[in-house]
Amino acid sequence: MLEKSLIKYVFNDKVRNTEYKKANIDFISDEEIKKAKSFHESFSEYSVTPLHKLDNLAKILGVKNIFLKDESYRFGLNAFKVLGGSYAIGKYLSEKLRIDISEVSFDYLRSKEVKEKLGDITFVTATDGNHGRGVAWAANQLGQKSVVYMPKGSSKIRLENIKKEGAEASITEKNYDETVRFSNEMAEKHGWVVVQDTAWEGYEDIPTWIMQGYGTLVHEAMEQLAEYGIGKPTHVFVQAGVGSFAGTVQGYLASKFGVERPVTVVVEPDLAPCIYESAKLGERYIVTGDMHTIMAGLACGEPNTISWEVLKDYSDAYFSCPDYVSARGMRLLASPLKGDPQIISGESGAIGAGVISLIMEKGCYKELREKLGLNENSKILIISTEGDTDPKKYRDIVWDGDYSSI
Repeated sequence: MLEKSLIKYVFNDKVRNTEYKKANIDFISDEEIKKAKSFHESFSEYSVTPLHKLDNLAKILGVKNIFLKDESYRFGLNAFKVLGGSYAIGKYLSEKLRIDISEVSFDYLRSKEVKEKLGDITFVTATDGNHGRGVAWAANQLGQKSVVYMPKGSSKIRLENIKKEGAEASITEKNYDETVRFSNEMAEKHGWVVVQDTAWEGYEDIPTWIMQGYGTLVHEAMEQLAEYGIGKPTHVFVQAGVGSFAGTVQGYLASKFGVERPVTVVVEPDLAPCIYESAKLGERYIVTGDMHTIMAGLACGEPNTISWEVLKDYSDAYFSCPDYVSARGMRLLASPLKGDPQIISGESGAIGAGVISLIMEKGCYKELREKLGLNENSKILIISTEGDTDPKKYRDIVWDGDYSSI
C-alpha cells in the first residue's frame, strides 16, 4: 500500500449521454486547428515534435500501447506553451491588419511593412514560466515588446530564460491568479495587450486563439498515431492548470470523433485542483491560496471559463494527484525500461506517466482501472508538455529522489 495520500478522482456520469446538451466546440474543430497548424508551419523553427512509443512500459503495466508526445523539442523552448502565445499574437496582428490569419505567414508579420503599419505594441502576461517565455519569444520574433509577471515562488532560472527572449520580466509577491489580475491592471494603465491563457467576462478572444494554437500539438499527435496504424487512442490523460490546454485536447477529440472519442481523463495537482473541485461541485470553482505544488505550470486556482465548459461536458473523469505522482513519472521516463527511449520530462509534463504507472500497478486502484476500462487492449496517449525547464529542480527529483512515492 502507498504510505502517502492517494490519487482522488471523480467521474462524469453524464458525459456519454447523447441527449445531454453540451458546450459548443466548433472553435476547436479540425478545420479551425488546421489554420493554427498552417500558421505554425510557416515558422522557420517549426518541426513536428516526437511521439514516442513506450512498448516495454506498456507491457509491464499490462496495456497494449503507451504513446507519449514530447514537447521538450518545441521551437527550442523546451515546452509547448509557445504554440498558444504565438498563434494568439499572430491572430491579434492579423486582425489589426484586417487580414485573415490563413492568408499571412510568420515572416510577413515580422516584416518591415507590417511594423510600419502597426507601430510598437507591448504584450503582457502572467506566467509560471513556459507561457511567458513563449509570449516573449513570439513578441521578440515579431519586433514587438513584452512584459512578463511571475507569481511568488517562481523559478529564477525560468525568469532568466524569459529575460533572454527580450522581455521585461519580474517575480511578484502574489499567487498566480492575483498575478493575472495584476497584469491586466497594468495593461489597462499602460495600453498594453494582455495575452493570457485563461478567460473571464469580457476577455475571451485571445484565450480562444491560444487554445486554437495549442491544437497544433494534438493534430500532430493524431497524424503520428495514424502512421503507427492507430486510428485513435482508447484513452487520453491530459494535465490541467486553468484548463486551456486540456480543453483544447478534449474539444478537438470530441469534435473529431464524436461519441466514439477516447476516454479522456483530466489530471491536476492536489494543491491546485480547480477542475477537479469544479467537477465535484458541478460548476466552476475557484481554489485560493499559494498552491505550493512542484507542478508550477499547473498551479492555477481559477478555471478558464471557456475551457471549463468543454471539460465539464466532454471529459470522462478528473484526477487530483499528489506531487509524488509527477515525480514518479519524471523518474520512470528518465530511467526507462531497456528498449524504450529516455525522455526528459519536467514536473508539469510527467504527471500523465506517473498516473498511468500507479493506477495500473497498485492494487488500491483496481476499481478505478475497471471503471476506466484500462486493460490489455488499451492504447493510451499522454503528453509531456515540458522538458527540464528548471534543471536544478529536475535533478533534485530525478537524481536525489525528492517526492518519493513509497
